[in-house]
Amino acid sequence: MSAMDNHEEQLDMFLIWLKDRGYSQDTQHGYMHDVRAFLRSHPDKPINTLRKIDVMSHLTKVRMNGAGDRARNRSLSSIRLFFKVMIEFEQLETNPAMDVPKSKVEKNKVPAYMEPDDLGKLLEVVDSRYRVRDIAILSLMAYCGLRVGEVHRLNLNDFQVQASQLAILGKGRKWRYIPLPASIIGLMNDCLAERIQPRRNQENAFFVSRLGRRMSKRAIQDVCEKSLQSFRDQHPDYQDMPLSSHKLRHSFATNLLATGRVDLRTLQELLGHEDISTTQLYTHVSDHAKKEAMTSIQPLLPSY
Repeated sequence: MSAMDNHEEQLDMFLIWLKDRGYSQDTQHGYMHDVRAFLRSHPDKPINTLRKIDVMSHLTKVRMNGAGDRARNRSLSSIRLFFKVMIEFEQLETNPAMDVPKSKVEKNKVPAYMEPDDLGKLLEVVDSRYRVRDIAILSLMAYCGLRVGEVHRLNLNDFQVQASQLAILGKGRKWRYIPLPASIIGLMNDCLAERIQPRRNQENAFFVSRLGRRMSKRAIQDVCEKSLQSFRDQHPDYQDMPLSSHKLRHSFATNLLATGRVDLRTLQELLGHEDISTTQLYTHVSDHAKKEAMTSIQPLLPSY
């Protein structure tokens, strides 16, 4: 009998709980993947016999297989939640993963980002059959801070023209509203005018693929990757920078803070962060900004 056979009932309970709480399919998949891997590493143990050492043993294997601190911590969080749900369903009395410490993750690492001028150059290199659509996708990430999943979920009625804003369904199924600059409103309207005819009349997706379906997250990432590669080809200084679709969101946050007109609380709302400590990641400033700041200092030094 496999580990999955041994724990099938508990896994079903966990999945039902995740669905009932409204977790996205991607989040459900991530939690279930981590928990299955954990149970598979202890195939002969009922869950009420699993202990702290079993959790630590599994996490050690995760690290030995090449996972970093963040991946290890995600696995631990999944296992903790699984045991918490089992307690809620009266399958357990204690959570053996609760006292397992998380790995320390470097919090002050400066994320890669693109300067405002370079974002404009990125949009200029977009050269595809659906150029307006692809420019709109990149712009929503670079100038509105959307995640790939949020672009994927965007529906027609989320573009609220009268209010000049976007309604965004973010992580944790929480809504936020992003006011749009006039230029982005114009771009979104142009995108709608060239929107691909959906295969199904009831399809409400804002971004439609060439097959007439809602664009997948993979397709949206492909748009970003191809455009970023074209940008790298023309700008050697960016060849070694780890640019990606999510780095466009980094660029939005960093460049907005650099204007000096946005506080952390406002940025937190725009990004849809639950914890402001996540937003603080973007408080770094560029070397150029530091140089500009220091030129304003006029030291009055004595003669010597």
